[in-house]
Amino acid sequence: MSKDMAVINCSQLVTFSGPDRPRVGQEMSELSIISDGAMLIRNGRIAITAGRREIEQSAGSDCQVIDPGGRIVLPGFVDAHTHPVFAGNRADEFERRACGATYQEITSAGGGISSTVKRTRAASEDELCETGLRYTDWFLRTGTTTIEAKSGYGLSLADELKMLRVIKRLNDETLLNYIPTFLGAHTIPDEYHGHRQEYVDLVVGEMLPRIAGERLAEYCDIFCDEGGFNVAESRRVLMAAKKLGFGLRVHADQFSTSGGTELAAELGAVTADHLECSGKTQIERLKSAGVIPVLLPASVWMLGSQRYADARSMIEEGLPVVLATDFNPGTSPVPSMLLVLSLASTQMKMTPAEALTAATINAAYSIGKGREIGSLEAGKRADFVIHDCSDYRELAYFAGIEHPHMVYVDGQLWKQ
Repeated sequence: MSKDMAVINCSQLVTFSGPDRPRVGQEMSELSIISDGAMLIRNGRIAITAGRREIEQSAGSDCQVIDPGGRIVLPGFVDAHTHPVFAGNRADEFERRACGATYQEITSAGGGISSTVKRTRAASEDELCETGLRYTDWFLRTGTTTIEAKSGYGLSLADELKMLRVIKRLNDETLLNYIPTFLGAHTIPDEYHGHRQEYVDLVVGEMLPRIAGERLAEYCDIFCDEGGFNVAESRRVLMAAKKLGFGLRVHADQFSTSGGTELAAELGAVTADHLECSGKTQIERLKSAGVIPVLLPASVWMLGSQRYADARSMIEEGLPVVLATDFNPGTSPVPSMLLVLSLASTQMKMTPAEALTAATINAAYSIGKGREIGSLEAGKRADFVIHDCSDYRELAYFAGIEHPHMVYVDGQLWKQ
């Protein structure tokens, strides 16, 4: 990318410029909007953001001009919790939940994660890549330009490696940016029921060293909750991962307060995710340890639950709240951060500004990319979206609409 680009004629250029760290408290409402703003891009990087007149004066005669037509321009969404590689789907379980079955009842009957594991193990790398390409388009067309991508539907050395290699292929072959996370400790696979310790041994002794050796993941995650791994098992996996240089993430407090947030705080995890059951004690522990909360309202909504994470208390405590989709085939078949924004405001009482901060700059810091993406500031990657709105609040207000008009990644236009 050598030609300069000027983005001119934005009703609002929402930059999120500010301190070099996640935003907390009142900062989450400070979007640094430039009315009638414009942006100059050089070599796929943002050079200047300013008023329209200044950019017009800075742009050379051969500069490519992008005219949003009075629409708003924002950074691409950063989806900090997804499970985007899997075979098949669980529409049958969705129907059963509509008829009254609980997630736990479905899992006990052989459904849930185990059913996706069976299908994913049976699929080839090429087949998983083909379905992954479909989901890549879903993310991009709803304005997401970077995702954190977990494995976790293989649960054997060969199949976890297969999933992570697919994530690498998708990252190399598409415009969507993937940040890979190893989630071999998603659940105990069927063949290890009654032999939990042996499976933990496999994760610690074989999976983690192999994945570290091949540099297939940046983070290690674990499901430390009711129906998943207990605190002792989780501590062993996470400590082994930390020694190998992985950043730590923890699925915690989704169904119970079983020690996941406390463990995340103890071990210095980067994030604790879900947190629907977290109360005052857990929130205070996360704050004292500097753990970033990643909230997943779409999974609550899709399960038909009413228990959302206490976002307001977290913001008031000074935590840098992050929003993500939890895109997966079972509990949250939702790739749209736009829908998550609507749920954040209607169900968790986050303001539209707070929700956008949680879906962009805070999310970028939660995956270690806050100096590269998440805001429209000089030196950062030119990942931006022109939305067919005149005001940023319309993104969540007009729910269920695909607002993106044009999506750019590294200064390149994505074409569906």
